[in-house]
Amino acid sequence: MTESLRALLQCQGNDHRRLTHRFEAENGHGWHEPGAAPVNSDVSVVIPAFNVDHCLRAVLDALAAQTLTPEVVVVDDASTDGTADIARSHPVVDRLIRLPARLGAATARNVGTAAASGSTIVFLDADMVIPPHVIADIAARATSDAVLIGFRHNIAHGAELPPAPDIHADHRVTWRPPVDTPLMYSRIVLDQPLDGRPLDDTRDLVDLGYGRTYYDWDLPRMVVTALLAVPRSALIDVGGFDPEFGRLGWGMEDTHLGAKLIAAGLLVVPLRQAVGFHLDPPDAAAAWQAKLATWPSTLRHYRRLLEAPMPRDVAASFTATAHRQLSRCEVYR
Repeated sequence: MTESLRALLQCQGNDHRRLTHRFEAENGHGWHEPGAAPVNSDVSVVIPAFNVDHCLRAVLDALAAQTLTPEVVVVDDASTDGTADIARSHPVVDRLIRLPARLGAATARNVGTAAASGSTIVFLDADMVIPPHVIADIAARATSDAVLIGFRHNIAHGAELPPAPDIHADHRVTWRPPVDTPLMYSRIVLDQPLDGRPLDDTRDLVDLGYGRTYYDWDLPRMVVTALLAVPRSALIDVGGFDPEFGRLGWGMEDTHLGAKLIAAGLLVVPLRQAVGFHLDPPDAAAAWQAKLATWPSTLRHYRRLLEAPMPRDVAASFTATAHRQLSRCEVYR
């Protein structure tokens, strides 16, 4: 009988220290130290975008200021504001793809992956402004067997940006969950306040291998597409993102992708220096409540997929589906 995705996760460790130590020995440069010279410039940034004209220009300006300029693919998920116009006119954008109808971020990322040419795909949210060293640091460390995760520092709409983003603003680094309330993911209830440090307390995620948890966190849930680098071949081999998440609502498509990549044998490795500013929309509170309203549906879908067999031999179908969707899109440049 074919093993479930959940069962396969129990078999995969996440001791990435051989990878990070080898990098440091070969380069004389700390894994988390910014400024390493990239040995591979074959990087594509894929940005799914829906009604983000309040922040997209700043995101693209930050990409234009990178010490290593990547290929940039923006996939407009049928926006009704000025998103497409901003992307079309910005010189850093190599390709703008406009979906014929709103299909969700999962489909947008799949289409962008099919259109991209890089061997490393960096998924960047359309509201993430990254410092100039981030893409070069990713390129210097990207390998065929690792998923590299970055972090985000939320900034209220209209607020002035601090001199540099702070990794401790990310809830995967500093986490203070509610008391006497079921936690969103695991549903466990804490009876006293917790000053959690998920990244530190798991030794940079090493201790989250083999299906282990840290309170509400497990290894797949650490995989967040706000800033994430994935080997393109591995991404295609596991079938990319499940588009059903986009139809159901918000969340979990990146967690599911992480689960598939981990089950396929990839390591999940944090880059502590890869931190971007996440620019909140003008209606941040209402937008967050709308997302949370759909969370139970996407979580149930994820749970069902965990009990299903790991997708196998799906690269050809992923490529065919993505290119078929791409053929129906408006493509600029």
